[in-house]
Amino acid sequence: MSDHLRPINAEENRDKVIIKTSAIGIVTNVCLAVFKLGVGIMANSIAVILDAINNLSDALSSIITIVGTKLAGKLPDKKHPLGYGRIEYLSAMIVSGIVLYAGLTAAFESVKKIINPENPDYSLTSLFIIAVAVIVKIVLGKYVKRKGQEVHSGSLIASGSDALFDAILSASVLISAIVFMLSGLSLEAYVGVVISIFIIKSGIEMMRDTVDEILGVRADKEKTAKIKTLLREEPGVMGAYDLIMYNYGPDKDFASVHLEVPDTLTAREIDKLSRRLERKVYQQTGVIIAGIGVYSYNTSEDEVAHIQNTVRELVMKHEWAVQLHGFYVDLEAKEMSFDVVVSFEIQPKLALQELYRELKEVYPDYKIDIAPDLDVSD
Repeated sequence: MSDHLRPINAEENRDKVIIKTSAIGIVTNVCLAVFKLGVGIMANSIAVILDAINNLSDALSSIITIVGTKLAGKLPDKKHPLGYGRIEYLSAMIVSGIVLYAGLTAAFESVKKIINPENPDYSLTSLFIIAVAVIVKIVLGKYVKRKGQEVHSGSLIASGSDALFDAILSASVLISAIVFMLSGLSLEAYVGVVISIFIIKSGIEMMRDTVDEILGVRADKEKTAKIKTLLREEPGVMGAYDLIMYNYGPDKDFASVHLEVPDTLTAREIDKLSRRLERKVYQQTGVIIAGIGVYSYNTSEDEVAHIQNTVRELVMKHEWAVQLHGFYVDLEAKEMSFDVVVSFEIQPKLALQELYRELKEVYPDYKIDIAPDLDVSD
């Protein structure tokens, strides 16, 4: 298995990019927070102060991202043989909690200012600092997001998107300040509420996405389609089924699959085929095929084809039947076996009961073995 693992240099380069980019984000956000906090205190502006706190939460998020990346980069050991990659998801969960807390705190403080309003006191210097902060956030957001896409880091991509959104929020603070200076109308507490709502929304979305990653989500359709195509194009492979993906951190994907091959292949031929396909899939997709199961298909007997067509029509008439595969019949022993992919609309046990009853009416002398498969990938 070790020869399949991603090269250590690739791991190190990815970690270096994430850490360097996060460090730039930390320095930038701390500087912005200091300037904004100074402006907010001098101008008595709750909106600017909350914007500064938002920058501090971004800096803290970047620190946690660095710590999570370092821990996730630990080499596999006896206790955790598949590595520590999933720690990145836990660090993302902590980040989402910090963002959510910052949003709730901002909402509380903004509502207090609405109940007990205080007029701010902006200067041209403070407006200039806020305007520069908007530009810096836009540049930072695009940079971080691009780096995240380059190394497939969900944390960096989320941080970049968050920075771009923060630029919009800072722009709204700038606009409210200009409105107050021109008309005397103070909107900053209400702007603070709007900012807090968006921060809370961002925190909830980040938490939901992270929970999905931890629980496990349906595999990417394009990736599973490519893997199945690579498997099926191999001579002798009639079909690739039951592809299940296992994720152990960013870019650490394992998979298991069943191949349908002729019943004339020897164990040695299947062994060589499996090894060849494992290398092929890893080289072209980066996915490690950890297990290959085998279905045999009949290479003779016209009667088998007739039975298979009859069974397929009977099974696929049901709306909950997604696919039938792995079909094999032993005419002498009167044994029939196949798998049925069952949708989530029905309990597999109920589906099997119905299929056994219907098939026994047509083939009462046969021993029938049906394995239910869940619709886990496209």
